[in-house]
Amino acid sequence: MKVLNIHQRIINQPKNKVSEILKTLATENDKIWPKEKWPPMKFKGGIKIGAKGGHGPIRYLVEEYNPSEIIQFRFSKPNGFNGIHKFEINELSKEKTEIKHTIDMNTVGKGTLIWIFGIRSLHNALIEDGLDKLENEFLENKKLSKWNFWVRFLRKQIAKRKNKPN
Repeated sequence: MKVLNIHQRIINQPKNKVSEILKTLATENDKIWPKEKWPPMKFKGGIKIGAKGGHGPIRYLVEEYNPSEIIQFRFSKPNGFNGIHKFEINELSKEKTEIKHTIDMNTVGKGTLIWIFGIRSLHNALIEDGLDKLENEFLENKKLSKWNFWVRFLRKQIAKRKNKPN
């Protein structure tokens, strides 16, 4: 199944300020990844081309890295996720910057079912939480995206499994 999933946000700040925040991705002082609510993004040795890492059960490697333009990752897990996801920064004007997250992949077999029934909704909520976190660096009135019923349900099921004795 072809998957093209795009999230974008216009930030009323110059590109260099948004780029500085993207540089914190997967660091101890991460100002974009919503690790307070979701599994943290981790890479041994930090983000650099060829680095392997991921978040939760999702694994990928850094394929392209220019912190003022793009960070692109290639999926390695789950099986059946064939493609990339990336963050891009585009200057719209001197005081407006677009940050965009894109998944561009083809799923096969079990990967298609995992995407449709599990990952897609969780991913959408996670990315919106991350874009809120980034944008909130510049706002007095903080944004907070609401999770839909399916996301809340899936997260409860995941929590039950984690708390269940073996």
